[in-house]
Amino acid sequence: MIARPIRTLLLVASAFSAIVGLSFPAQAETRIAVVDTQRAIMETEDGLRASATLKKLFDSRQRELDKRQRDLQKERDDIEKQRDVLSKDALQKRIENWQREMMEIQSVYLEYNKELQKKQNELTKPIFERTLGIIRRIATGEGFDLVVDRQAVAYVRGDLELTDRVISEYNRGGGGSSEPASKSGSAPASKSAAPAAPAAAPKAPAPVKAPAAAAPKAKP
Repeated sequence: MIARPIRTLLLVASAFSAIVGLSFPAQAETRIAVVDTQRAIMETEDGLRASATLKKLFDSRQRELDKRQRDLQKERDDIEKQRDVLSKDALQKRIENWQREMMEIQSVYLEYNKELQKKQNELTKPIFERTLGIIRRIATGEGFDLVVDRQAVAYVRGDLELTDRVISEYNRGGGGSSEPASKSGSAPASKSAAPAAPAAAPKAPAPVKAPAAAAPKAKP
């Protein structure tokens, strides 16, 4: 269930450059570390709670959409069965009602998609910011010049991987005063731009489709 890419390579490079404060002294060895930002965010205690909350919301919305789609399929089947019994005007009216209901379902799907995205950002933004604060502190304290996202590299030496440390420090209460999503219920105001949604965010419901290849046909 959970989904969408956390960020492009350019966004990763830009974000971490700003956080770590890149500095390359002349003729000095550049120290580089790697963090799986997606895993660091979503495997924290707050991240797991946010994921559970989003799944519950997703499941609720999907059940509602599925029920409305099943009802629409039944209505279409009934229209087809009564095609030869209904008058031309009565049949046309039922077809038009069916088409309106189908369009309403499509609109509801779009609304639910936006709702899920908004909730996802609300829950994950403070976790994202707090996680980056921890990464910055580790990098500054241990003299790393650059911290890159694990998804941007094909191989990394084990001792340069900081992900587990970041998760542990987060769960111990590290990372500054950012209020966790599980306690605040909403994202606090931020001076920086909102971060991209984590790759582990729940997928939106599959697009709602018409119950059949085409709407019921009117009489000629």
